[in-house]
Formats: sequence, structure tokens, C-alpha cells
Amino acid sequence: MVFKAKRRTVVTTAAAIFVLLVVGIVVSVVTSGSGAANANADMITYPAGHRPDAPDFTATSLTGTPINFASYRGKIVVLNVWGSWCGPCRGEATTLKYLDEQYGPQGIAFLGDDIQDTPTNALNFLSGHGITYPSVNDASGAVEERLAIAVPISGTPTTLVIDKTGHIAGMIDGPVTYPEFNTLLQDAKVTQ
Repeated sequence: MVFKAKRRTVVTTAAAIFVLLVVGIVVSVVTSGSGAANANADMITYPAGHRPDAPDFTATSLTGTPINFASYRGKIVVLNVWGSWCGPCRGEATTLKYLDEQYGPQGIAFLGDDIQDTPTNALNFLSGHGITYPSVNDASGAVEERLAIAVPISGTPTTLVIDKTGHIAGMIDGPVTYPEFNTLLQDAKVTQ
């Protein structure tokens, strides 16, 4: 009888530990999932009235066309800092292509800032991913440095969403995701 009671206690204890482990795992997964959706540390938003000015710049596109950023005033602009050598940039390329196809016809302008790259590598990257919006040839990183005066750009990829008045509504430090982008886009529609 003592043996059966001990065995029952061991089985009950093991079952209780198993249930607690499963509950702990479920809580951990649910908590980390909701945290990523509600408070992403990689996304910064700036409220209307407190947004930094996006610095103007003039540069040459990867195809040799002059680009003057001031000509984008009056439009919401998505400016993506990237490089063909950047693994996370390759990962976000399909999302950016899709977003450009969805929002470009609505008047949202997309522009890339290709840093520390060669035009050949960059153009091959763009055509391989079906991206058709222009990118600045920023081999020296000069445009990125100007942008970093206004907001904390820590590397590639970084995506800025700039409102119609030329102020930075927010940024994503890391690969763009659809939910983050939509949040920034809605914020950008609320202008100064």
C-alpha cells in the first residue's frame, strides 16, 4: 500500500510539473507575441508638432538621374536605407515591393538610399526583387549621415516615413513589417 501511495504521489507531482511547464511555455509565447505587436522597440513614432525635419539632399540615382529630395514635398515619403550586401535588407525586399505596389498608386512616394554599394550590385538586387522605385547611389554614406542628424539611424535597414510637410513621422530600425508600416503610415497622415 505504501508503494502505491508513493507511486501515486510521484505521478501526481510529475503531472503537476508538466502542466506548469506547458502553462509557462504558453504564457511566454503569448506574452512575447503581444509585446512585439503592441510595443516594438524597433519602431519610433514622433507626434505631430514634435517631428524632426527631414533634411534636404541632392544626389544621383543608381541609374544616373539627379534626385532632389525637396521635390518630394507635399507627398508622404517612405525612405529606406539599404544595401545589397545587407542580409536583413534582402529579407524585407519583398515587403517593400508589395507596399510600393499597394500604396504607390495612392500617392505615397518610395525612395531608397543604397549605401556602401556599387550601382551594379544594387541594380541587380533591385531587379532580382522586382523593386521599381528609385534609389540614391550613396556609396560614401553622405545621405545617410545627413538623415542621422535628424533621427538615430544605426544601420541598415532603416525606414523613415516622412509626412507631407517634410517632417519625419517615424522610423523602423530593422526590417520593415506590414503592421509597423501601417502604424507609421497612419501617423504620417496626421500632419503638423
